[in-house]
Amino acid sequence: MRVLYLYMFPLWGNGSGAWLRRLTRQLSYKYPDSFEAGVVAPDRRKLEFAKTFALEPEHKGVFVGNPELPGEKRYSAFTQIEIIETINYYLLHTAKAIEKFKPDVLHIFHTAFLPAIGRTLANLYKIPFIITTHGSDLYYFQEDNRFISLTRSASEKASYITANSDFTKDWYLNLLGERFRRKTKVIPAGIDNNVEFNKDVTWIDKKYKFTRDRMVLFTGRLTEHKGVEYLIMAAKKINAEIVILGDGPERHYLEQLVKKEKLTNVHILGYFSQRLGKIDDFYLRADVYVAPSVWKEPLGLVILEAMVHKTPVIVTMRGGVKTIVKDGENGFLVRSKDANVIAAKVNKLLQDEKLRKRMGENAYKTVATKFNWDKIAAKFYNMYRRSLIKKNNHKKG
Repeated sequence: MRVLYLYMFPLWGNGSGAWLRRLTRQLSYKYPDSFEAGVVAPDRRKLEFAKTFALEPEHKGVFVGNPELPGEKRYSAFTQIEIIETINYYLLHTAKAIEKFKPDVLHIFHTAFLPAIGRTLANLYKIPFIITTHGSDLYYFQEDNRFISLTRSASEKASYITANSDFTKDWYLNLLGERFRRKTKVIPAGIDNNVEFNKDVTWIDKKYKFTRDRMVLFTGRLTEHKGVEYLIMAAKKINAEIVILGDGPERHYLEQLVKKEKLTNVHILGYFSQRLGKIDDFYLRADVYVAPSVWKEPLGLVILEAMVHKTPVIVTMRGGVKTIVKDGENGFLVRSKDANVIAAKVNKLLQDEKLRKRMGENAYKTVATKFNWDKIAAKFYNMYRRSLIKKNNHKKG
């Protein structure tokens, strides 16, 4: 069975790209004799477990920001002509990929304009297609509704729709129609749990001249939705190195905030590609992970990344993260936009080693059991098979 994935961003730099890379790898491991992946994306880097079809569209856009696309404007700011040129480009070059790869199933990894492309090509080539929503694409619909009718039409014809959390599923159905509920399934992202816990990560302190024993970490895009300013404001009450890994449109503002508050324990280190293999070291070095989002986080892959490294997490109680974090068990849930509460919960964990270790162990168990890649890959594989059965039954009918 050949599955061709349609993706609209570089394969590194955000959670959905990491999810796509890992999904193709896990499916290839699990079904070496019956699965083959192809990926159509604006990225020239190769994948070990998938044939890649690199795109170079004239216009590259973002939903809310992407560290590998600095300075690119949001899709919501595209002119009508730019949208048409982008759709035409993806339509033509995805068709060429289909001609070469000859997939049995199309899997669209994000909504916006890709579902319409998937529907058109699935109809022309008589192959089923699946749509996956990650949540950030739904936020995009709130500021630009030009693709909603196209996505709704594609949803009618899709074999299945998947969402990364119950929260994202309900959001999708509220926007596009309750009639899609039966075909919409929740399949979260998977996380690798083969962590090297005894790894030496002292290079971090040496390189960045850290002097404090404790470290508090944030990783992710530096956009207003992530609420990083509230972690920075909490830093003045925390005796630890506050490390911020990421880049985005808010970086300059956040750096100026650090200077204004004269904070010596806050370090904005920029974007670290997962390809370099260094982000895991920061998760291992960190004592606490903070995700201070001010928007409704659909799932939060970086939160899962922290948890699988046995790092207790502090996250705002908005969106799909409440399905991951159980307050007081594997982390703390806090209200958004409250630096004082963030500081208090961070200090509680830093000052209580037993609590910190217990929460860290519980965090790992949560990810290892509920976000196991083997189970998640099997769910997608079975969905692809059912899509083909539906197609064949339709032909017979």
